[in-house]
Amino acid sequence: MTAGRARGDGLDRLAMAVLQPGFDGTEPPDWLLRALADGLGGVVLFARNVTSAAPRTADRSGDRDGTGAAGGPSPGPGPVDGAVGGAGDGTSALVAALRRERPDVVVAVDEEGGSVTRLEAATGSSWPGNLALGVADDESLTRRVGRQIGRMVAAAGVTLDYAPVVDVNADPRNPVIGVRSFGSDPEAVGRHGAAWIEGLQSAGVAACAKHFPGHGDTVTDSHLALPAVRAAREVIERRDLPPFRAAIAAGVRAVMCGHLLVPAVDALPATLSRAVLTGLLREEMGFGGLVVTDAIEMRAVAALHDPGEIAVRALAAGADAICVGVSSARGESVYALRDAITAAVREGRLKEDRLAEAAGRVRDLAAWYDARAGDRAAAAGDADEGLGLAAATAALRVTPGPTGPTGPSATGPATPAAPAEGAARATGATEEAVGPGVLTRAPLVVSMTARPSQAVGRVTPLTLGQALAEILPGTTTAEVNDEDDVPGLLATLGDTGRPLVIAVHDAVRHAWMRRLLEEALRARPDAVVVETGVPGTPAGRLYLATHGNSTASARAAARWLAGRSQ
Repeated sequence: MTAGRARGDGLDRLAMAVLQPGFDGTEPPDWLLRALADGLGGVVLFARNVTSAAPRTADRSGDRDGTGAAGGPSPGPGPVDGAVGGAGDGTSALVAALRRERPDVVVAVDEEGGSVTRLEAATGSSWPGNLALGVADDESLTRRVGRQIGRMVAAAGVTLDYAPVVDVNADPRNPVIGVRSFGSDPEAVGRHGAAWIEGLQSAGVAACAKHFPGHGDTVTDSHLALPAVRAAREVIERRDLPPFRAAIAAGVRAVMCGHLLVPAVDALPATLSRAVLTGLLREEMGFGGLVVTDAIEMRAVAALHDPGEIAVRALAAGADAICVGVSSARGESVYALRDAITAAVREGRLKEDRLAEAAGRVRDLAAWYDARAGDRAAAAGDADEGLGLAAATAALRVTPGPTGPTGPSATGPATPAAPAEGAARATGATEEAVGPGVLTRAPLVVSMTARPSQAVGRVTPLTLGQALAEILPGTTTAEVNDEDDVPGLLATLGDTGRPLVIAVHDAVRHAWMRRLLEEALRARPDAVVVETGVPGTPAGRLYLATHGNSTASARAAARWLAGRSQ
């Protein structure tokens, strides 16, 4: 073999080492096993790869006909009382097959808890999301939830969890962060982000703080277009960067950069910006771990360059791993990325030592994981039963709302009660209430929903209506998806002989939802309103905010409304 060919083989393996592609199916395709043999450094799992476990089920006596709520099929039984469903044996077998081909492969997954879950996509997350944890404001609770998510992820054989989100949700209209953030206060986001990281990594799985340098002050979804954070540099320093500094101080092993434009730092998108990834993150903030991109097929960057060019520019800017959510059926796209990277080295557009440095950081992460087998074994025996529901209950907040548009409610706020076991009262928040029994018989639940962002993916959490049907048999649900449903909605509300619950998600972001809610409250001023997203202006005779739409949060809200203990 010639020296040039040997160098070429080495370059090919270096280029493969920095790629983290997704794939289809619940078994590794032949092309993926071949790529691992050729040096592929990572793989990312999605819901399409996961074989769900059969979790312990709750009483679904109100759902015997299998239709769940009126208007759609049931997603099936889900975890109860914080029991972890997660991935089944098929997923761990899939990962084991990958590791047989390459023992040090970095297996990644996007497992945030709350609305974004891959391992529990079939049933919805057993854990409340970040906003709920931020509202509960108990760092020990956040740390315990992080550890339990780490325990679940570790059981599937995962190396790297693309979580937590440490963006500060500065704009409530943000279409892609919202309840995925710990909140709008940088100090609180930093505290809870650090606690979540400590909990997850104590279970022997690497955490990844995202989306650097902060995706919270945007109104554009980077899956669809390039968002811009137009704040001054001093605002970014004061608001967006502190949670990432806290994550670094907590020992986070990876940081994911966001596909967003930050003109105060550079004219290039952060993923492609040396000023952001090397100047700011590495040199100013002192981060020495793995930097991974968000998925490069997202339109924020895919509209600017082809995939190979994105990978080359991201590596040159300082990224170490390239996340590729979608691969071609036979893997040609992965090899095309490899070839684009090696060509850039040969052409002098990407330094070979920069590529080698990136590949070295991927190996370092794999070595860190390998050294923590004992942590994973300890976490496997550390089930924290009931934690998910307790944490979701601790995040419930209730305020009296006006009775429709006509005036204040005569009922007043629910009587404050002790928070759930293990959770502290949140200072400066609205009153906590646990289990007052607002509903005494089966209600009609009107659910107003918009299409979820691509970050959420194909998740089917238990709905509030389904959770109430577990407790109050006969509960039915009517789905409302847009403003054209007004006539049907008003006809549905004609049944005044039963309680009405109106469930909305992120009404603050959707004018049609707010208008429909007002119409509904004109017809039924006695309705209880449950907001499962970022809270807005209280409405209805009672306004309950869950701060997330996980299965755990749905059950917590249902039990509160029905006056049931955990």
